[in-house]
Amino acid sequence: MKFLSVYKTAEVNGPPTQEEMASMGKLIEEGMTAGWLLSVEGCLPSAAGARVRLGGEKITVTDGPFTEAKELIGGLAILKADSKAEAIELVRKFLRVAGDGECELRQLFEPGSDAPPPCGA
Repeated sequence: MKFLSVYKTAEVNGPPTQEEMASMGKLIEEGMTAGWLLSVEGCLPSAAGARVRLGGEKITVTDGPFTEAKELIGGLAILKADSKAEAIELVRKFLRVAGDGECELRQLFEPGSDAPPPCGA
């Protein structure tokens, strides 16, 4: 099974320390080598982003930064696990390295699996 893990945290104004980068790099290398980490991406500050919303017939675009948000998406990962419980353990491992925040964990739809169809399908 594949899972999407979306990491949400308070936005910081600056890059991670060398120690933080080394710890995360070690975890990423371990996950890729072991096969449980399929993809990982970190997000740039929200000032570089935008929110696009459809309400009825109207599309609105709001440029960042999103200062009103307490937590923002800091990154994402695609995990491979045999169960939701195993994916939760992988996310716990990640949070111990990443620090304060939360991960929303969602199973990804895979054609031919026993999982229900995707949202909105």
